[in-house]
Amino acid sequence: MILTLPGSGASDTCLKAPQRGFLINWPRSMGALLVLLVRLAAPAARAQVLDDSTKVVYGPKTTRVIYEAEVLRDSTAGTLLDTTLTHFPQERFWTHDTTFQQDLGAVGTATRPLLYQPNLQLGARLGRNVFDKYARDASKVPYYDSRSPYSFFRYIQSGAGEQVFEFSYSRSLRKNFSVGIAYERIASNKILATTSPRAGLVEHSNLLFFGRYQTEDERYHLLFNFSNARHRAAEQGGVWPLKTRIRPEGAGINDSIPGPGSEETPADLFKYAQQRVYLTQAANNEDRDEFYFTHTYRLLGRGLTVYHTFDAKRQYNSFSDLALQRLNTAENFYPRVLYYPRVLRNTAAILDRVEFAQVENTAGVLGRTKAVEYRLYGRYRTASLVSRALVNNQDFGGAINTGLRLEQAAPRRTFNEVFFGGTAAFNYRTIYAVEAAGELHPVSFGPAQNGPEYWARASVRTGPLSAEALSTSYAPTLTQQELVGNNYEWHHLPGSATEFSNTNTTQLTGRLRVKLPDLGLLNQQHFEASASLVNIGNLVYYDTTAMPTQETTARNLQVLAARHQVHLGRVAFDNQATYTRGGDVNGLRIPALVSNSRVYYESYIFRRALFSQIGAEVYYQSRYRAFDYSPSTQQFYQQNTFTIRNYAVANVFLTADIKAVSVFLKMAYINQGLLGDGYFTTPYYTGYPRRFQFGVKWNFFN
Repeated sequence: MILTLPGSGASDTCLKAPQRGFLINWPRSMGALLVLLVRLAAPAARAQVLDDSTKVVYGPKTTRVIYEAEVLRDSTAGTLLDTTLTHFPQERFWTHDTTFQQDLGAVGTATRPLLYQPNLQLGARLGRNVFDKYARDASKVPYYDSRSPYSFFRYIQSGAGEQVFEFSYSRSLRKNFSVGIAYERIASNKILATTSPRAGLVEHSNLLFFGRYQTEDERYHLLFNFSNARHRAAEQGGVWPLKTRIRPEGAGINDSIPGPGSEETPADLFKYAQQRVYLTQAANNEDRDEFYFTHTYRLLGRGLTVYHTFDAKRQYNSFSDLALQRLNTAENFYPRVLYYPRVLRNTAAILDRVEFAQVENTAGVLGRTKAVEYRLYGRYRTASLVSRALVNNQDFGGAINTGLRLEQAAPRRTFNEVFFGGTAAFNYRTIYAVEAAGELHPVSFGPAQNGPEYWARASVRTGPLSAEALSTSYAPTLTQQELVGNNYEWHHLPGSATEFSNTNTTQLTGRLRVKLPDLGLLNQQHFEASASLVNIGNLVYYDTTAMPTQETTARNLQVLAARHQVHLGRVAFDNQATYTRGGDVNGLRIPALVSNSRVYYESYIFRRALFSQIGAEVYYQSRYRAFDYSPSTQQFYQQNTFTIRNYAVANVFLTADIKAVSVFLKMAYINQGLLGDGYFTTPYYTGYPRRFQFGVKWNFFN
């Protein structure tokens, strides 16, 4: 059956690979603009670095990276390019979030932080964050100060279909003006229920245009970027065992429908391509567009600088499933379809959309001396939220209408919000340092807006020891407050009888960071450890029905983390672990132990022409009842029936660096079959099997 949806665009239905006209036109237009700027400014961009033989010498030491965080500390010296090999073969460094994450077992799929992280975002927040890991943060875009054109490409591929490609080109058009363009693609193929090794699962693309400018006297600085990201993920719903109860999205209804075959053992669920899945034509699309710039102007040297940041962005999410399977059962008057717990509007197809847009202006002052550093600011945000869904084809009350049309699902919401914040740091002769930072959202304009919110943090450091206190109070996300879709509907708006209170957290942390003395062959030793006590009140989360609820009982976490790095001659060890106590309660699902260990041997060969590392790494995660995933709402939710056993994933790798080229070869999950045939990352979502991975990164400096 083919459904034609009036008014729906290519990025709405997700039936096929997304149309790329918009993506293709932007690179062409941006590329043409960049070429034009290069030609106009070429005569002024021929500064050269010469050695004693008058040979032009460019390289990592002539190219520096500048970030917005440095400019907002009134520092533009930048840092040298990172040319180390340590992170290159590690998968969690292939995207824009390097924290440990729970995903759906494949690159590009939905993710959530595995370990506890405090929230410091206030005000109106959409709350659709499962693809954040793959999106660029506009405030963390790198800008380059190079004396020659600088470009690089990065390509990573595996036998299982994982792929990461990135290309970046930048050049200084004038002494104090540089622009650049970057393109990134992250993709993966299906490893479950597929007859072709090239069946696409995820495709993410991101086009970035960026630049920086400063005056000759360095009083004025400008950083700007525009990004255009498109993410498409086919949703499979996880493994569907041959004989099982239906596992609906939001396990609230479990009508038994046996499948063919006999009862299965856990080992039977790791057949990968031969496995059956619940969904075959479901997909999530996410579009993100953002224009961002920051500029600063020194009034009184480094002691007083004014700055302004402009940020306009749009996020669009769409879920579709045009192959619903109607069941001949009903519960609570709702018709039933396979996998989904209930249908509120349409039993033929699902198409739920939401679009969030916001514009922010931040203005403030900053300054620094040898002893004091400060920044004070005010921010004004306007935002809007619109959601739509398919209606009709309802058979409630005996009336059946097979027409399909998109309608506004919930009333449009608009926001006008004011924020104040700042940081202040004081250093006394390097003996101790005191820092305070915070942000307050005191008021919003308009009906039923979020109440006062804040976060405040204070820390003190002396020598290798430091202590920190953090307190937050923040409102639920907009998705937690209200959602109207094909399968779910809830209303917890501010000012209503069912509104959620602010979530309040308090966190106390102590840290130790020390460089240990060299002991013979033991050298370059670094050790750091931290201990945190966390109290969470009024936690809002998605319960076992995949709907938001608020926990009135406070949650308490005790978190211990440690990392030790040491070189024993040419052999290096890097071990880190995080232990969490109190993470297996309603609203929280955190493994007690998460660790990652690496050991490698490094040396120069071929008369120091090639630097290489050969080694192994092991990731370990203890057993826990992981959150399940709801693709139609793009949310992870609590479940109490599936326990992911403890597992370890071991990899062996070889990396090499030849001048400007870095290469790695890696056999991932080499221990498959030793303690198990596979592992789950999310209930009924299997992780990758054993596979070979290859990567190359090449820097060009002229």
